[in-house]
Amino acid sequence: MKSRHGRRQRAVAFAASMLISLNGVAAQTASAAEVGTRHESAAEVSLPAPEAMQAPATFFTINTVLAKLDRERGRGPNALRLATLTPPATTLTDAATDGTPPADGPSVGNEPFGLSTFRAPESLLWRKWRGVEADLAQEKIVLERCRSDAVSCPPHAAQFLRLIAATKAKSGRAQLEEVNLGVNTAIRYVNDVVQFRELDRWSTPLSSLASAKGDCEDYAIAKYAALREAGFPEADMRLLLVRDRTVRQDHAVLAARLDGRWLILDNRWSNLREDNGELNFTPLFAINHDGVQLFARPYAKAQPSGAEVVPTPATTTTESQWLGGESMKVGGAGAFGPLPLLL
Repeated sequence: MKSRHGRRQRAVAFAASMLISLNGVAAQTASAAEVGTRHESAAEVSLPAPEAMQAPATFFTINTVLAKLDRERGRGPNALRLATLTPPATTLTDAATDGTPPADGPSVGNEPFGLSTFRAPESLLWRKWRGVEADLAQEKIVLERCRSDAVSCPPHAAQFLRLIAATKAKSGRAQLEEVNLGVNTAIRYVNDVVQFRELDRWSTPLSSLASAKGDCEDYAIAKYAALREAGFPEADMRLLLVRDRTVRQDHAVLAARLDGRWLILDNRWSNLREDNGELNFTPLFAINHDGVQLFARPYAKAQPSGAEVVPTPATTTTESQWLGGESMKVGGAGAFGPLPLLL
């Protein structure tokens, strides 16, 4: 009992001493606050200057730092810089290890007009072409039904099947001539504003044959579909959007590759044409089962050491500006602005 009573007394004494200490701290704090208040009222408080409280911020860019390092190390403004966590032990180079000069790159591409192509960004052209592909798939079902039931086949579908059969019965250049002349004579040129009260509509073969009307891309689409149905390789066909510099108009034609050469099927000509300078075309887009492609010139041949190589675009400055919309076309702009008004 005494031991328990003693512990209780010691606990009470400890609590009392802590209370006294806390009261002392509170009193000192209150006293300091009063002194601070008196000093503030007397304008005697001295605060540190802002620059002493925080160092001024320094702003810089990566390029500025790299340029400074280049100057310090005597490197030229065209020095190649590569980001890496650990610097390589050797210098990067594309030269052959045995000292032989690099081989010349191809100066002519394998696309129409000796150019190369690359995938175009998503744009209105992509949406229009996907719509055409979906419609062509539906028309293919109609053609299959006509093949199994000729009695109930619509007249325009039967007409298209006859063109496909005549094209399939020939080969080589004669095959291309058959489909070019067949489509050109089956459709009368009427622009979309007159026919549909729209600035631009891409129609599929059965639609064009049903109305017997269409404009340049409708001719090209019909020829593309007919050749594909006749067994001509899709990889050897391109629906081309070009700028005809002779008449200063944008135009659509079909290009077909035969024996390594590209031939042009145009609704304005009954004969096939070569993809040479006589056409006076500036190619802009190539379209087929791979989608929408942009034209570009192949890389130039290797230049002597130290020579500056400037990439050459597929179009001149004027036509490049066209991509930004100087030649107005359809409502709604894609990645390249408004599209051309096709012939």
